[in-house]
Amino acid sequence: MSDMTLSEELIWRGFVNQSTFADLSELDHKQWTFYHGFDASADSQTVGNLAAMMFDKVFMRHGHTAIIVAGGATSLIGDPGGKDNERVLQSEETVAHNIDCAKVQLQKVLSGHEFTLVNNLDWTKGISIIEFLRDIGKHFSMTPLVQRDYIAKRIGEGGAGISYTEFSYTILQGMDFLHLYDTYGVTLQLGGSDQWGNCLSGVELVRRARGQEAHVITLPLIINKSTGKKFGKSEEGAVWLDPDKTSPFMFYQFWLNVDDSSAEDYLKIFTELDKASVDAVMQEFAQDKGGRAAQKKLAQEVTKIVHGATVAAAAQKATEALFGRSGNQTLDQDELAALKADLPFVAAHKDQPLEEILISGALATSKSDATRLIASGAVSLNWQKVNDNKGVLSPGLNLVKVGKNNFAIVEQR
Repeated sequence: MSDMTLSEELIWRGFVNQSTFADLSELDHKQWTFYHGFDASADSQTVGNLAAMMFDKVFMRHGHTAIIVAGGATSLIGDPGGKDNERVLQSEETVAHNIDCAKVQLQKVLSGHEFTLVNNLDWTKGISIIEFLRDIGKHFSMTPLVQRDYIAKRIGEGGAGISYTEFSYTILQGMDFLHLYDTYGVTLQLGGSDQWGNCLSGVELVRRARGQEAHVITLPLIINKSTGKKFGKSEEGAVWLDPDKTSPFMFYQFWLNVDDSSAEDYLKIFTELDKASVDAVMQEFAQDKGGRAAQKKLAQEVTKIVHGATVAAAAQKATEALFGRSGNQTLDQDELAALKADLPFVAAHKDQPLEEILISGALATSKSDATRLIASGAVSLNWQKVNDNKGVLSPGLNLVKVGKNNFAIVEQR
């Protein structure tokens, strides 16, 4: 994107929501040391978190210095933003494990760029309550804090209430900014739009405690235009970056099946394709939407970033093997064997009820669900519709399909 300035690229990719800059072009006139924190409440990041990483990568490509902050302390407290009730507190060991998992994913996604990974537990755990109240809490006024949307909602009429623990979250995040300013010279925080209030806590703390100017830019909440819902979930739930939680094949399928109206936005947000490349893909897509050129390019590029080029190529090949077929044409045993690593796998005996196979392959949630799927004609075995519970397994590997996109490999033993 060498033909664009940093601010121009951020705007083109749709990465700018709120900002403390009067004019975003101020970004283009100095080198920034920025930080972006991530929550460690799960043992994998999701495609929603991936947007934040791609946001960071724009700054990195333009030569700015990145400090990535693991929420080792703040994840022990729980961010009240976007939550109607208190979070369940996790152990320090669980959070530490989650950070280790995230580190692997960050290194893969941010490959080719230098960044410093720090843990806010390191500078938080040793502070005494007196230090916290005198040196940090003294700089915060209660009035704007209780007016924050997520706090006002919780303490207002009908709200579930909020503990002092979660109420303190925003002050801890502000303390992060002050520590990073003192330690690394950080003067810019990147965050999600739901973090705007917490980010402002840091800006205010740096100004009050050090008399220095600091800034924030947040990226918008990414919405599925066809549903109006928050982006990042499939029918099976969250789409994870961990290949053991969402297989590369299913990860690839998720991107391949995004709606037409959102495809261009996702190409800008989740890939590093430049404007000319995106325009070319979208021109091809506009001429033949049935060919799904935008979704295919999106699936290839994002899977490559998250799982590597070799895995992305394998996912593409597996997809072509499954969906590039017509009529009753079957897959051979070698192709089915190649899919075993990416699809649910079930070992079954010849006469095992199909209902049990569907449940074992996570294609049905219960016996009644499996019965309903079979009766409705939603189940195929080796490309043949199955109308009863028996099915006919062939020797070796078999392909079971439910609906349009759900598969399992079944081996007759």
